[in-house]
Amino acid sequence: MRSARARPAGAGAPVRRARKGGAMTGIRITNCHIHTFTAAHAPLYYPAPPVAALRAFPGLLRGLRGAARLLPWEAAYEVLLRLEHFRETGCRDSQRAVFLEAVRHYPASARFVVLPMDLACSGYGPVPVGIEAQHRELYELSRDPELGHRVIPFATLDPDRPGAVAELRRCLDDYGFRGVKIYPRLGYAPSHEILMREVYPLCVERGLPVVSHCSRGGVRNRRWSRARADAVTDPAAHVPVLRAFPGLRLCLAHFGGDRDWLSYLSDGLDPLDPEARRRNWALSIADMIESGAYPNLFTDISYTLFRFGDCMPLLKLFLERERLASRILFGSDFYMTRQEDLSEKAVAIRLRAALGEAAFRRIAETNPAIWLGETQGRA
Repeated sequence: MRSARARPAGAGAPVRRARKGGAMTGIRITNCHIHTFTAAHAPLYYPAPPVAALRAFPGLLRGLRGAARLLPWEAAYEVLLRLEHFRETGCRDSQRAVFLEAVRHYPASARFVVLPMDLACSGYGPVPVGIEAQHRELYELSRDPELGHRVIPFATLDPDRPGAVAELRRCLDDYGFRGVKIYPRLGYAPSHEILMREVYPLCVERGLPVVSHCSRGGVRNRRWSRARADAVTDPAAHVPVLRAFPGLRLCLAHFGGDRDWLSYLSDGLDPLDPEARRRNWALSIADMIESGAYPNLFTDISYTLFRFGDCMPLLKLFLERERLASRILFGSDFYMTRQEDLSEKAVAIRLRAALGEAAFRRIAETNPAIWLGETQGRA
């Protein structure tokens, strides 16, 4: 085991860049949001009991896809094909194998914030491999002689689980993990007393960033209604945290989620409803950052930008606002995005081409370094 003073996993010397003719070269991309957990870390019956059959009979999904191809069900075929891609990645035999699928889409200098998931208390049945083993395997990946320098490992915790804080400390002290992931939709508020009393103070003390799931999609505790899960995932639910810990570098993941982006683009806002803007999570996050009241609040664009054609113009408008542009992070949400049409490489290239080098460098290199605590940044 390494001591807390050891070099953090994923840390390394900054990349030197040459300028030629004024052009920017050699952007060191940091993807601030990917996953490498496998089916062994997921509940047996998530998201529904029939999934257990797909695990037991891997060829079943392929058979359904074949049937859809023979019949006039083109849309069903495409959906099943994407689900098969997602299942294939999730069923890899190790986190290393999943990670290799992600890195193939990026330059050799790119780094990745890897976010584990603790789904044992989600209500969807037993998890074959627990969070302790998942963390341990992620640590081993971060020390891999070929890939470890590209891994920025985060720990996760469910504050209602006995021993959760002790496990978190083990990850920080012994493994040198670089930050913390929370997922309120799994059944707790971001202002949970354990988080407020033991986790956030520790993160502030050590200068560690936190990322919180902030989208209406994703895993929801099976015993909770959608409304209850939304209430603890809402950007507003994080305000008590931001006020109590102004030094905490907190990222609200997914920039509110594609549902809220698409809702704003298609339906606009009711001019007679004074709460309409606040209830749109994308606009709520943007307004919170722009207010200047929360100087260490960040957001990432993971998954949301896989609706590229719809969401890209709005992102460009967001990036025209200086304070907001300084707090947006590039992330993809691999391998959740294996369910979508575009590949990691396609989205990254389109994003870079659409934004231009300067804006892309800002969200993919400059801002991530500030959020991770590697450099100082102006609010």
